[in-house]
Amino acid sequence: MNRPLEGLLVLEFCQFLAGPSAGLKLADLGARVIKIERPKTGDACRQLSIKNLFIDEDSLLFHTINRNKESYAADLKNPDDLERLKKLISKADVMTHNFRPGVMEKIGLDYKTVQKVNPKIVYGMVTGYGNEGPWKNKPGQDLLVQSVSGLTFLSGVDVDGPVPFGLSVSDIMCGNHLVQGIMAALIKRAKTNKSVLVEVSLLESILDVQFEVLTTYLNDGGKLPDRSGAKGSAHAYLSAPYGMYETADGYIAMAMGNLPNICAIINCDITDLYVEAGSAFENRDKLIVRLAATFKNESTKTWVELLENHGIWCAEVLNYQKATALSTYKDLQIEQELVLDEGKKIKTTVSPIRLDNEKLFASKAAPKLGENTVEINKEFELN
Repeated sequence: MNRPLEGLLVLEFCQFLAGPSAGLKLADLGARVIKIERPKTGDACRQLSIKNLFIDEDSLLFHTINRNKESYAADLKNPDDLERLKKLISKADVMTHNFRPGVMEKIGLDYKTVQKVNPKIVYGMVTGYGNEGPWKNKPGQDLLVQSVSGLTFLSGVDVDGPVPFGLSVSDIMCGNHLVQGIMAALIKRAKTNKSVLVEVSLLESILDVQFEVLTTYLNDGGKLPDRSGAKGSAHAYLSAPYGMYETADGYIAMAMGNLPNICAIINCDITDLYVEAGSAFENRDKLIVRLAATFKNESTKTWVELLENHGIWCAEVLNYQKATALSTYKDLQIEQELVLDEGKKIKTTVSPIRLDNEKLFASKAAPKLGENTVEINKEFELN
């Protein structure tokens, strides 16, 4: 299968998650992605682990984010290495970095300087809080960005205090936004034959993720999100029945729907709480408590079958063991197996994109530090 970005050369001066996750997406789509890493230590993510899991001296996290890439070891402070990199940049289509503002200017690889080396480069930058302003040098770390964005007051109930998202959601979304920007820049370059600068920040990305609720806040007289006082509510701005409810043997999730119809189906009397449509908002917490008491009386399977037979949107709440055992999970081919040296294998996810009905499976695992330096020097005549 010919992938749409085949022939595109991307140089990734990035570490940790946001920038490298963008490189992962580009590589899955066929781009040739070369990680530029410092000698001896490489991308700091090689030693940043989740649950202390390592394979071949690199973290499982690094393997997760850096499949289908090559590794080129270079010291950016070494004049000879820097000269070789400039030769490589002159042949590249895209260059990305996530250094703090000012670092690339000191090295001599800032956008204006790189433009002189390659007038057609698409230059992608990731920052924590933008390239200018009083926060430009603050550490752009996911939890810190979540904390200053308002996100942590959307989940949980009103007595919980801030609840962080259980994923590096700022990093992941920023990587996606970087890919969107690069794709748009490549189209613009094809029209103008000139370089394009793409800038994204973690804070802007996580604010964009909240565009629905942030717009609500901005047009609601400055009122803060009203998290429910009832356990199970799933959205600070939505009415009952939206949420998750404990059943006799598990949990059921209820999406938005006609509340009187739902209550009639499950035999839950709400006539004292529901007078008109607005009651679902005004009496949200009391309604959720009333529904919760009813759902505890039967099994999840019983409720899901009953509600689905009446066209009500609902689902069983599953953990990873149950979710990955679903036939739907298997049919979607969400997993792939990567083979490392000495026959070691890791399981990971696949790109969620299909092209011409085909999944974009990876061809190789993440590279070892500097694994491709010699070959790249020879191929591009960098020495």
